Amino acid sequence: MGTNGTTCPGPMKATSNGVFQGENPLHHALPLLILQICIVLLLTRLLAFLLRPLRQPRVIAEIVGGILLGPSALGKSSKFLTTVFPPKSLTVLDTLANLGLIFFLFLVGLELDPKSLKRTGKKALSIALAGITLPFVLGIGTSFALRSSIADGVSKAPFLVFMGVALSITAFPVLARILAEIKLLTTDIGKIALSAAAVNDVAAWILLALAVALSGDGNSPLTSLWVFLSGCGFVLFCIFVVQPVIKWIAKQSPEGEPVKEQYVCFTLGIVLAASFMTDLIGIHALFGAFIIGVIFPKEGNFANALVEKVEDLVSGIFLPLYFVSSGLKTDVTTIQGAKSWGLLVLVIFNACFGKIVGTILVSLYCKVPLDQSLALGFLMNTKGLVELIVLNIGKDRGVLNDQVFAIMVLMAIFTTFMTTPLVLAVYKPGKSLTKGDYKNRTIEETNHSNKPLRLMFCFQSIMNIPTIVNLIEASRGTNRKENLSVYAMHLMELSERSSAILMAHKVRRNGLPFWNKDKSGNNSSSSDMVVVAFEAFRRLSRVSVRPMTAISPMATIHEDICQSAESKCTAMVILPFHKHVRLDRTWETTRNDYRSINKKVMEESPCSVAILVDRGLGGTTRVASSDFSLSITVLFFGGNDDREALAFAVRMAEHPGINLTVVRFIPSEEFKPEHVKLEITEDQVGSGETKLIDIEAITELKAKIKEQESSRSSSDSDCLIVYEEKIVKCYEEVFEVINGYSRSNLFLVGKSPEGSVASGLNVARSDTPELGPVGNLLTASESVSTAASVLVVQQYRVPSLVEVSKNVTMEEYSPVKDSESP
Repeated sequence: MGTNGTTCPGPMKATSNGVFQGENPLHHALPLLILQICIVLLLTRLLAFLLRPLRQPRVIAEIVGGILLGPSALGKSSKFLTTVFPPKSLTVLDTLANLGLIFFLFLVGLELDPKSLKRTGKKALSIALAGITLPFVLGIGTSFALRSSIADGVSKAPFLVFMGVALSITAFPVLARILAEIKLLTTDIGKIALSAAAVNDVAAWILLALAVALSGDGNSPLTSLWVFLSGCGFVLFCIFVVQPVIKWIAKQSPEGEPVKEQYVCFTLGIVLAASFMTDLIGIHALFGAFIIGVIFPKEGNFANALVEKVEDLVSGIFLPLYFVSSGLKTDVTTIQGAKSWGLLVLVIFNACFGKIVGTILVSLYCKVPLDQSLALGFLMNTKGLVELIVLNIGKDRGVLNDQVFAIMVLMAIFTTFMTTPLVLAVYKPGKSLTKGDYKNRTIEETNHSNKPLRLMFCFQSIMNIPTIVNLIEASRGTNRKENLSVYAMHLMELSERSSAILMAHKVRRNGLPFWNKDKSGNNSSSSDMVVVAFEAFRRLSRVSVRPMTAISPMATIHEDICQSAESKCTAMVILPFHKHVRLDRTWETTRNDYRSINKKVMEESPCSVAILVDRGLGGTTRVASSDFSLSITVLFFGGNDDREALAFAVRMAEHPGINLTVVRFIPSEEFKPEHVKLEITEDQVGSGETKLIDIEAITELKAKIKEQESSRSSSDSDCLIVYEEKIVKCYEEVFEVINGYSRSNLFLVGKSPEGSVASGLNVARSDTPELGPVGNLLTASESVSTAASVLVVQQYRVPSLVEVSKNVTMEEYSPVKDSESP
């Protein structure tokens, strides 16, 4: 396979003695292979970087990179080809590439859950069948046109099946990557597309097994029959013999414990043994690895640990070699003349027409809206690695000649490349998520309107759950019926790793984000633990917490948060601080990316935003609502953000276990504020109006306290609110006052306080400006000593007319916001 019929002077030695010994390292297998890998990685990563603005999956860059290194481009230079990819080195390259492909197909099989296929709805199943049947028929029709022109002499039956499979395939891993990139992975259209692609993938592998069985060298049809029956027997053996063994191994690796090395080695040995058996049968070594991946138990810790150990090396190093191996067989220059180019257009047209039209018609019949039906048609037309595998098997078995192979590879590139632009052109998810200009974008407005409060809590891991639960309990109040709606959004990074798609496949199961309860009751993953925690809280406190999941790259996950906040009409989004407190009470950065997310959400959020600096608010255990108690202090200097913090605190004070203290700082006549010029230049027009609104807010607070005092004797369930005014002469007195409330459990402060007292607090550290001067004072200043948690609040401000017009223009131009920070 690797020599392409060229007579080799002899086998290459593995290593060289070096140039100082008079030997050329490129005449030896190992150094030559290292050079080939380096060139491949450099070229494919460079192309992936260049194609990233077009939102193209990395597989496009790898396929194009392989073609560029082949005889279509750089390989035209015989000196380059004989130096870097000499014929005698191709056997080693192909062997290593196929070894990596075996393990990658094992990972692809891990992504497919047979249980989810059983739960596939009629809508997705109908779309999948239509997306297979019509393209397969058109593929057979196309094969007659190719056989009568440029593919004369090939075996009829295998060629028909190979062409049908090549046109009907939908690449499940590539489709999942595209859905994640355009933020449709957890939407209804994403669920339908993934479910249909999973069914399509399984059907394609079955048809490919049939095609491989038919393409054997044996002249007797009984040979193909024996190959096919032996393959079926191998699948049954894996299901009834191998699968119980793997399940037993998986049970030996419980959640939270490291997976033993011998279990990993034994499992990888099973993958290789299965590949050997399918190659022995005469199907292909890839089928054995894929089958082991499909039957592998998806629940528990073992599958995730195995993927983490295997995928980086396979996807990063070995897999690109397969694209080069394929590219070296692809010679685009063989497509010459009007007839060949006409056949290329015919193949692309039939591939697109069969997939897109078949999917659209069935989608419309299933009452899917027209824009979603068009998007589904384009999504199901995605090709990728599986397509390339089919074509390479056909090429190696002599079913496809050089010209047909080149035409089919170009078809795969074209259909995958056009998917993202066309989906974004016909389907604008931003419009469907937006419910217009909803009211109550701040807690202050919500309190005045007496409407239910809608909050969105974002969390990074299960460690954030106790704090979130306690903050929800504090926010729920008791004086109003059904006054709180809570959305809990799990922030999950989508990386280039295939396990990220496995994670995405799990969280969208049954249409409920990470509500992954199996019928058997196996809830061992951290996502299940999150669900159990919120479900238990709902039953105890009668507050419905609706889990959500944002699965995106860290650079764009803030878009998911903002879109979800607008679609749910929330009044405030609460984000975790990017640092956490260690046992020795020092700060440790969780991840700097979270800080960038917080800053972008603050800039683009459609509602108020708060950053929670947690220093033990969650405690170690969850106590009953009747025993819940919390001491909250609001430091009020003045301004929009301080009023929003005050409004949230007053809402919390409805809970009988909350003791609220509001401290208002008033400058004395001798007070000399620092940085007065800064304070004067900020919002000169609205400063007078802001002071009047501040006075109104304080007046309402005093009235509420008087009402509380008059009713306290007749009711024991009323809250306790204390209002204090502190007249300060200097900043040292400000620090002294704040230190007097250091025993509080939680401080609520505004991000940008206004007034002469607040103007000089900018002397605190500036490396976390998102916390504002008071937030920095409470978390990182030597002037104030407290172990309390801090909630830094930023009130939503209505954008100016210029900003609104810019945003409208951007939304009309692109349905998904640019990932760059404004």
